Amino acid sequence: MVYDYVIVGGGSAGSVLAARLTQDPAVSVCLIEAGASGRDIFVRAPALVAAMVAGRPAIHNWAFHTTRQAGLNERRGFQPRGKALGGSSAINAMLYTRGHPADYDEWAELGAEGWDWASCLPYFRRAEGNAWGADALHSCDGPLQVADQSAPRRISRAFVDACEASHIPRNEDFNGARQEGAGLYQVTQFHHGQRKGERCSAAAAYLHPAMARPNLTVLTHALVERVLLEDGRATGVQLRRRMRRQHITARCEVILAAGAFGSPQLLLLSGIGPEDELRAHQLPVAHALPGVGANLQDHLDYTISHRSLRPDVVGLNPAGLARLAKAAWKWRGSGSGLFASPMAEGGAFLCSEPGLARPDLQIHFVIGIVDQHMRRLHLADGYSAHICALRPHSRGTVGLMSANPARAPRIDPGYLSDPRDMALMLRAARKLEQILEASPLAPWRGPRLYPHDGSDAALEADIRARSDTIYHPVGTCRMGNDEMAVVDPALRVRGVAGLRVIDASVMPRVPGGNTNAPTIMIAEKAAEMLRSEARH
Repeated sequence: MVYDYVIVGGGSAGSVLAARLTQDPAVSVCLIEAGASGRDIFVRAPALVAAMVAGRPAIHNWAFHTTRQAGLNERRGFQPRGKALGGSSAINAMLYTRGHPADYDEWAELGAEGWDWASCLPYFRRAEGNAWGADALHSCDGPLQVADQSAPRRISRAFVDACEASHIPRNEDFNGARQEGAGLYQVTQFHHGQRKGERCSAAAAYLHPAMARPNLTVLTHALVERVLLEDGRATGVQLRRRMRRQHITARCEVILAAGAFGSPQLLLLSGIGPEDELRAHQLPVAHALPGVGANLQDHLDYTISHRSLRPDVVGLNPAGLARLAKAAWKWRGSGSGLFASPMAEGGAFLCSEPGLARPDLQIHFVIGIVDQHMRRLHLADGYSAHICALRPHSRGTVGLMSANPARAPRIDPGYLSDPRDMALMLRAARKLEQILEASPLAPWRGPRLYPHDGSDAALEADIRARSDTIYHPVGTCRMGNDEMAVVDPALRVRGVAGLRVIDASVMPRVPGGNTNAPTIMIAEKAAEMLRSEARH
């Protein structure tokens, strides 16, 4: 089978690319996804994120684990990643944040020419279909539906009040003129029509409406094993599907959109990467590229949970489950209510100390107890607040556990390997404790799940014992113009013709916020690059 473009990965980037490229009927695309269609009730119903993220069982979830982390008491971290059309946008909390404009100007300063804020904003706007309407920063006619939450809990509004009582200003729009402040997140959710209240994953926004096009072929449940190379050029891919091995040929380009873990793994399996890593797994060196798998960055998350004195939150006790069942019927009828909730309803971007040019901390306030990614369950009604440092100094790597493509990659985030990160996490945890002790949350505030004696030593021990990812890995196929860059600013793999990487792995630095909207922006911008190059 021969196509103009072969795209590996049907996640947030791959869905955008396949839909945008096939708008030209003369262009043929094959999109290859290891997971399922991303259309079932677990994806569509926002509240069922709790069932998917834990990975027990692994519903639309690769459910990766990290290597043992020295900074986290030698624990292995958990890394949920989406395995379906829509990728991680099919299993995330749907929060729509872009990061700070200075994040993108920093990308350009680091060698990603053309990726400054002024150059990226048009593609954020191109993607966005915001219920608020259009203005200089927002758009209302893009495929990705963005809306206010339909019925946030009273406790989420109390959290915003608690932030204000702690001298954090209110902010109605984290993607507006000012990022700093506390408010309720906007979400990627259908806000009108028959699907109102359903998750608007990247697949639901872009790919599913395009799948009837005759120039688009979508293969699900297909695992790509390697990129095929001839004379320094990518010519296609080898995949396994239904127990059969196939070769798919690309006339123009192969595009890797398999994410911060999958894309470097596939490059390595294809013989592209650091020579020592390839030789360690007896893989021939097709092209030495030392930056493949380096520069892994992620937002490390520390959580404080409380039992709730009021039942208007999520609990797994009989009364709480009855409320959820009732909410499911309401959601089916009106698309609103608790089942439409992202669960992480409230949030804040704040500065760890005065005088910073942009916030360096982010809070997610969740209307239930989230302990170890819902892998440690609590029956009680409760709530959780998560805080992460937005620009970590620690760096990690992605490599191979084995030359077997069916094995998970080796993921080593290097959490807290730079001591500056622990110093910031201590300040972050103190700020979070202050907010959660503020009077607006007093009517709900029950016992804390993991209390400590209040000392810095005890707090540091708790951070090392319980922190883990907030699901924002990036950077492992970094774009730039130096010898450690994997792709150039046009996202072409350096030294290999006909091969690009277009996903969160190309980000030079992790943005100051959630990473789904920036990944979709990257794909929108890249799709225009590809179409422009094809015309010329």
